[in-house]
Amino acid sequence: MTPARGDHDARRSEVSEGVWRVLSTRGFEGLTLRAVAAELGASTGLLTHYFPNKKALLSHALDELDRRSGARPRRTAPADGSPPPPAGLARLRAALLDVLPLDEAARAGNRIWVGSWDVALADPDLAAAHAGRYGRSREAITVHLAEALRLGELPEEADPSELAAAAQAFVLGLVVQALFAPGEFPAERQVALVDGFLAGIAG
Repeated sequence: MTPARGDHDARRSEVSEGVWRVLSTRGFEGLTLRAVAAELGASTGLLTHYFPNKKALLSHALDELDRRSGARPRRTAPADGSPPPPAGLARLRAALLDVLPLDEAARAGNRIWVGSWDVALADPDLAAAHAGRYGRSREAITVHLAEALRLGELPEEADPSELAAAAQAFVLGLVVQALFAPGEFPAERQVALVDGFLAGIAG
């Protein structure tokens, strides 16, 4: 990678790939300017043209992870062109399953997300960015639950926003258990637990 070739966006894209490869193999603890530069076969001086310090690199890494998570195929929009799940609890089920480490690619992404929590908690700016991401996720879950309520899939007294907080807490807790004890929480058990949770809120 040399500074004379390509434009700024292309360079940042190359750096993003280097950041992702370092995260995938070394986690956030191993994410340094030197490690990313070595991954790209570049100098740290070139890298600091885009990221002046490690905090800027970490912020970019979290944004890149968020972008990649959002760009991967979703169960709510099947890649094979088949119809998406209907509205309400069926759509919520698909959204929750999208979060879980049900295959190796999802496990790798979730390992990085969970690893990022410690980094983010140590920095107010990164923590605020994470809080924003989880807040947006709750908002999306709330929309599915509000639709489920409209469709009569939930008790009349159900509060979609409160249920959204419970659903997010449930699925993130399941992510942690599945990562630390994959033998106890294989994909089929994770799916069964999601179905049990949804049956519980449906009454």
